[in-house]
Amino acid sequence: MQHYDVVVLGAGAAGLMAAIAAGRRGRRVLVLDHASEAGRKILISGGGRCNFTNLHTSPSCFLSANPHFCKSALARFTPQDFIALVDRHGIGWHEKTLGQLFCDGSARAIVTMLLAECAAAEVTISLNRAITEVTRSDRFRIDTDRAPVTADALILATGGLSIPKLGATGIAYDIAARFGLRLAGIRPALVPLTLAPAELTRTQCLAGVSQPVVALCGRTRFRESMLFTHRGLSGPAILQISSFWQDSTPITLDLLADQPTATLITRKRARPKAALRTLMAELMPSRMVEAFLPTSLAASPVGNLTDQALTDLIAALKTWCFIPAGTEGYAKAEVTGGGIDTADLSSQTMQARHVPGLYAVGEALDVTGWLGGYNFQWAWASGWCAGSVA
Repeated sequence: MQHYDVVVLGAGAAGLMAAIAAGRRGRRVLVLDHASEAGRKILISGGGRCNFTNLHTSPSCFLSANPHFCKSALARFTPQDFIALVDRHGIGWHEKTLGQLFCDGSARAIVTMLLAECAAAEVTISLNRAITEVTRSDRFRIDTDRAPVTADALILATGGLSIPKLGATGIAYDIAARFGLRLAGIRPALVPLTLAPAELTRTQCLAGVSQPVVALCGRTRFRESMLFTHRGLSGPAILQISSFWQDSTPITLDLLADQPTATLITRKRARPKAALRTLMAELMPSRMVEAFLPTSLAASPVGNLTDQALTDLIAALKTWCFIPAGTEGYAKAEVTGGGIDTADLSSQTMQARHVPGLYAVGEALDVTGWLGGYNFQWAWASGWCAGSVA
């Protein structure tokens, strides 16, 4: 039976980074994954260009039952550290918007870089290898569909439940629970929302229409674009706010984020004979105008409408409040919210407090970043911290 200093379960972003950090320290490292290819989620991210980090990364951009947990790792491995690695491999990149960094070319360049770093650190990667059982006596034993292996340290980096078509499973949660680690609030996050039939009656015909909005849930707000779908709402603003949404909680959308409440009154003064629908079509896509504008008012010249009526109309569009019917689930979720309870782990090392040698990193933990490269940065940072000590 082969023995390793460190076995990493999962050849994704966090797992490969953990393996690199451990391998550079001279540890004998094995990475196991049931997939046929390393970094599959990296390859599809960012439309195939990989939004690999965000310049504005800070602990405030992450959700967790313990909002302080991510501070140490994020401070010790920063976006600039990962950029330096990317630059060293000659990978071109650019800032798209809001601090989001993408590859100029294919996301495959990031996977190739990580595999090259693993090779340089003499890390062994074994794919197409399913884990069947994990036990521990004086060392960890990992049984697979091939030969078992043993290890002094085990790093759980198998991610969460999101995007099952890529092979996502809950194995990290199963192993964590087997060793007495608690789980917290597992749910789809950064996910499209579905609407109840009453709302869909109005919005289904808008599938494919996009609009800049401000999305609010409680005290949280995001100003980005929204996309209507056949089942509800998607787009960056909706994905962002979905991580904060809980059942029966209302969401409010400002559908005219760029416009003051008095915008129609101002336009009325200049063009009193213009039809209301004509002026509204200057503020939002015409298909949205038809869906949200009362039919009885659409053809009316704005000069025939009172200032109060126009103000009320805009105010209603700036405070569209609804309760989502649900989400599109893990199949469409960018990440999994919740996960292994951070109270059971060291924030500096990612090691389980009561199971020496057991570590958990990346999406498997109850740390969920905003949309826009934050979750990759958490993967790099948490993986680096665990690999630096395992």
